[in-house]
Amino acid sequence: MSLTWRQVAAWRTSRHGLDVRRPAADALDVVSRLCGLHAQLMSSADATLRARVDGLADDAVERALWTDRTLVKTWSMRGTLHLLPAAEYPLWQSGFATYRHYLKPVWLRNFKITAEELSALVDAVGEVLADRLLTRAELADEVAARTSGHIGGKLRESWGAYLKPASFLGRLVFGPGEGQFVRFTRPDTWLGVELEARPGAVEEVALRFLAQQGPATREDFARWWGVSPADGGRVFKALGDRVEPVDVEGAAHWARAEDVEGLRAAEPVRTVRLLPAFDQYVVAATRHATHLLDGGTPEQVYRPQGWLSPVLMVNGMLAGTWSRERQGGRSTVTVRPFRSLSAAAREAVLDEVDRMADSAEVHWVE
Repeated sequence: MSLTWRQVAAWRTSRHGLDVRRPAADALDVVSRLCGLHAQLMSSADATLRARVDGLADDAVERALWTDRTLVKTWSMRGTLHLLPAAEYPLWQSGFATYRHYLKPVWLRNFKITAEELSALVDAVGEVLADRLLTRAELADEVAARTSGHIGGKLRESWGAYLKPASFLGRLVFGPGEGQFVRFTRPDTWLGVELEARPGAVEEVALRFLAQQGPATREDFARWWGVSPADGGRVFKALGDRVEPVDVEGAAHWARAEDVEGLRAAEPVRTVRLLPAFDQYVVAATRHATHLLDGGTPEQVYRPQGWLSPVLMVNGMLAGTWSRERQGGRSTVTVRPFRSLSAAAREAVLDEVDRMADSAEVHWVE
């Protein structure tokens, strides 16, 4: 089957929930469909959800994380922070447990720790966090008491480097902060879930990826999941007849077998959204952004050090960037379309700004 990138954009727009906003009651389902919310910036995680959901309370995400515990914050695919549905955490953690990069000699040499010391660190983290919330400094002190000053001291170095293996292995997630300090806890006692190895977890993750970011190549999946292309290829091969090859403007891709007819029938979309930095729709286009850009260049969206700009999406295409500045009681939204927008698109942008902020001034840079 042959597809155009416009068809792909139309299909993804719907799968990402960017065609019609859903009610607040469906917020957790939206997070699930997106394979979590990118949370390197918590404000972006919140805005990613609000771009797709109407009627969320101002504290909806914080309440879901720290009161209801229906979301969980942890290091996830590619070692980046995400918010995941708590009910699905055992599946995701089983997938993360297959990561092995931190056991390679080069990683251990670079971070000046042995495999035995790292194993002791991970085990101690799990022991001390059971039914507890600890700051990084408190965690380091208790791990040192159970292991050695050298091992405990590692938790004070290189933010995240030594904590990520513990998170991948289900020993650590984020808890509510204490003032300006981040705190951690153990996922099974915090969420009340049972953690056990799930055969085929990575294959299930790959199907979830294709359900919202397909059609994709093995390289697309490998980059998103944070493994080598060869490893990505092995995962796709294991999917068997659950996926089918599709041609996207001359390039071979893969789609879930159940999505092929929907892709073929995808109709052009008419929607305008102001997507925040690190929005999943923009992440999905990382390796083929030139096909989904309506003007502009990838460098305007995908910036150095892994930064992804806030994007103006028009009819499924990346049509510009935008930014917001607050000064005193005033808010200014600057929109930089890559091409001239139609009157209808400009009006839709103004509606989006009104939805985000009261009495914000819009500044156009064209």
